[in-house]
Amino acid sequence: MHILFLTDNFPPEVNAPASRTFEHTREWVRAGARVTVITCAPNFPKGAVFPGYRNRLWQRERIDGIDVIRVWTYITANEGFVRRIADYMSFMFTASLAALFVRKVDVVVGTSPQFFTACAAWFVGAVKRRPWVFELRDLWPESIKAVGAMSHSRAIAMLERIEWFLYRRAAHVVSVTESFRSHLIAGGIAPERITVVTNGVDLDNYSPRPKDAELVQALGLADAFVAGYIGTHGLAHGLDTLLDVAAQLPRLADGRRLVILLVGDGAQKQSLKDRATRDGLTNVVFVDTVSKQEIARYWSLLDACIIHLKRTPLFETVIPSKLFEAMGMGLPIVMGVAGEAAAIVSRERCGLEVSPESASEIAHAIEALAANKELAESLAAAGVDAASRYSRPALAAKMLGVLERVASKA
Repeated sequence: MHILFLTDNFPPEVNAPASRTFEHTREWVRAGARVTVITCAPNFPKGAVFPGYRNRLWQRERIDGIDVIRVWTYITANEGFVRRIADYMSFMFTASLAALFVRKVDVVVGTSPQFFTACAAWFVGAVKRRPWVFELRDLWPESIKAVGAMSHSRAIAMLERIEWFLYRRAAHVVSVTESFRSHLIAGGIAPERITVVTNGVDLDNYSPRPKDAELVQALGLADAFVAGYIGTHGLAHGLDTLLDVAAQLPRLADGRRLVILLVGDGAQKQSLKDRATRDGLTNVVFVDTVSKQEIARYWSLLDACIIHLKRTPLFETVIPSKLFEAMGMGLPIVMGVAGEAAAIVSRERCGLEVSPESASEIAHAIEALAANKELAESLAAAGVDAASRYSRPALAAKMLGVLERVASKA
């Protein structure tokens, strides 16, 4: 079976969409499928092309058996709604054009969060007369409204009409959460056309390990209990709250510092750094995005993992992928996301739930974990046990089964 997968995020980018797509497609190749991925020059999150790549009309490479075609796009930083839409639409057009030259395709997959990629998948499927599958990782454009990037308007209404057109035209929808599935069913999509394949973890790369001694010394963390956030620093993540947390954290009775480590990049990164400097927050350490090969070294620095999104009903439907990575690394979790993600933490007993955007609750949770070693170790052990139920190979096999069934019915 030949799978054509359209995505605007792919390694060497290290964000959740890139990791999910790569780890799934790698497993499909190992299972005997042929996979072609159409993507763009790696540039997320800074909007700058990675070293070794150029923003060219067409370039091709092979990664772990995956055929990767990179096309030209209008590249911009993750700032400004109009420019981001131009970025998304340029990929829609160039990916659609490139896909026409990929031969003998059995099924087409388009992944969100922005659905212009799904528009391209629908178009390619229609032209090639092959079924297409919508991988739904975010309710977009609902998330635009949730972070305040754009209020309800005619433009949003038009995007919502396109969104539901795509749901109805897809041969199947693969949703990353049960909440998304319920949302689609409430909107009239037949339940049998939706399969949930959650995010998960590659346990070969994310497993308990000692702290990286070299990084501990380089970042000045030798005497610290480190609570960290690893991921995109965007509007949705509400990371100003973590700076409020840092301002409240005392030294522990044994003299250790309580430190907030922020690893990653995004539209809010510079403003966060500016505020930390302005407020004299010496217990906040910033690290820029690191490669996929290096990221586990930075995970190893954490004594606790903070997962946080802004307080809005939409985010009660999402499950951040870093939840499963934290489980795999054996870290107690401070869960600042309500809804389905918090329910997993509660069910698996692998962390402490706090209210989103509540600096006092997050600070108290960090202090509790730092002061109670037995509690921290119990939550960490439960996370490691739970991680095996969210292994990426098993989830990839589940999605491959969906694609095989869809292709067989064509």
